[in-house]
Amino acid sequence: MPEVLERPEIVESTVRESPWITIVWNDPVNLMNYVSWVFRSYFGFSKAEAEKRMLQVHTEGRAVVATGSREEMERHVEAMHDFGLWATLSRADA
Repeated sequence: MPEVLERPEIVESTVRESPWITIVWNDPVNLMNYVSWVFRSYFGFSKAEAEKRMLQVHTEGRAVVATGSREEMERHVEAMHDFGLWATLSRADA
């Protein structure tokens, strides 16, 4: 009788990468109205949302301004640097 070889079962799973975030940090240089303007002009936030996040930067020292793929967050960080703001990216779950 021929030998029967067992075939291992292939289990497909989707490993979903955790999202990344862009963080803007407080600095002693930029005025609050400028930070709010950057958030409105670059991210398209409403005036109220931009001011809420700007105040978070001012009072808490930082604010998350975007969530998404690493590449997208790297572009946002670079844009924030171009505006003269201090920004970094991090994993959302870090």
